[in-house]
Amino acid sequence: MTDRPRLTLTAATLDAPDARELAAFYERLLGWTREEDEPDWVTLRAPGGGAGLAFQTERAYVRPVWPARPGDPPIMAHLDIRVDDLDAASTHAVAAGATVADFQPQDDVRVHLDPAGHPFCLYL
Repeated sequence: MTDRPRLTLTAATLDAPDARELAAFYERLLGWTREEDEPDWVTLRAPGGGAGLAFQTERAYVRPVWPARPGDPPIMAHLDIRVDDLDAASTHAVAAGATVADFQPQDDVRVHLDPAGHPFCLYL
């Protein structure tokens, strides 16, 4: 057996037309704080630690379509966020700047789109 080097996931990164704008949305949504803040790169961390979220400005950003149909720009990833009250969390997400997706595949999950079009799921 070979020794594996130590690997630590520190963040998932979302591309956006404006890193600071998208980071501000997730600050409002999650209540996390900025760890790094540069014009084209922002990282957020949860108060209790763990992996964070990073945001990177991508000049050629193309908004994904969910659910994607043939020829649409597909999503490459989405976030799953556990909540204790789906209706209250959805209302909070919309107040923070999200939109509720038109297509909702499950009763116990509420799909939203962040301001850059990335889907995220609130679930019980």
